[in-house]
Amino acid sequence: MQGKIAGDHGERDSAARYEAFMARQSPEDDALLKLENYNAEIRPLVAQDRGMLHELTVAVFWPHRGRDLDLFLSLGEGYIALDEIGRPLGSAMYYPMGDDFAMFGMMVTTPRLQTQGVGRRLLRRIMNDCRGRDLRLSATKSGFRLYRDAGFETVATIWQHQGIAKLARLPEPVAGVDVRPLEAADHGAVSALDTQAYGADRQVVKAALLRKSGGVVAVRGGVVCGFALVRPFGKGMVIGPVVAEDDQMAMQLCAPLIQQYEGQFVRLDTPQQSEHFKAFLSAAGLGVFDTCTEMRIGPLRRAETGACLYGLAAHSFG
Repeated sequence: MQGKIAGDHGERDSAARYEAFMARQSPEDDALLKLENYNAEIRPLVAQDRGMLHELTVAVFWPHRGRDLDLFLSLGEGYIALDEIGRPLGSAMYYPMGDDFAMFGMMVTTPRLQTQGVGRRLLRRIMNDCRGRDLRLSATKSGFRLYRDAGFETVATIWQHQGIAKLARLPEPVAGVDVRPLEAADHGAVSALDTQAYGADRQVVKAALLRKSGGVVAVRGGVVCGFALVRPFGKGMVIGPVVAEDDQMAMQLCAPLIQQYEGQFVRLDTPQQSEHFKAFLSAAGLGVFDTCTEMRIGPLRRAETGACLYGLAAHSFG
């Protein structure tokens, strides 16, 4: 009972912060933004803005390449802030997943302007666009306070593992489970598992990822019960999404992909707090590089039992 009371209090506190944040909007939110001694405008993002998005990501040392930004731009909507001579100052995007959920991503503000209100204006724009939806995002350390003020609640730490793959020892196989390469006939089962683990139907995102990814599936009794995808991203390859029933299955799924790209740069972002799984990744050359904080508005939708999310598709997609 005490836990329920505490949870109810936390939800009311989150709702109050959300309402206070959104109530601070004014007609000025849609007008020019005064930064230092010049004006800036906010307008919708279009595909042709890829070069300016790349400038922003370079400024905050994100590893995104043109192909990665093309994917993000093709699957979401959002805004970009520009100064009077067209230089990018910040961006924010959202990715609708079904009718009642959205993931926020590509939220970047050039470092020297992070206290000037750019991020706050951009966040409020996409929150207005997504009214009535449950929301989720991956918060960097610099953005955490802003999202907390806007009503977002902490879910978990996201661990960014990366490095030069060097799988020295294969994990113990899971009894009764075989791992084999992903086939086109598996896409329906993979999609269903992803929806269960993720907590929303990201059909459009899944279809795009499957077109660009290879991967493996775990099979028990002829039924697909887990999967891991891999695709080019940033400086090398990213493994994700990964959906598995437990640490052993997750390791058995990831091992052949790490082995396939041994000697190359590989990354995997996991929301799982399991020291066993993280130790496996570190031993395979993918040490912890950084962390961010997963945050939400609305219920905790991601599965906590059964098939669970062990690897993100991307911070912008979850």
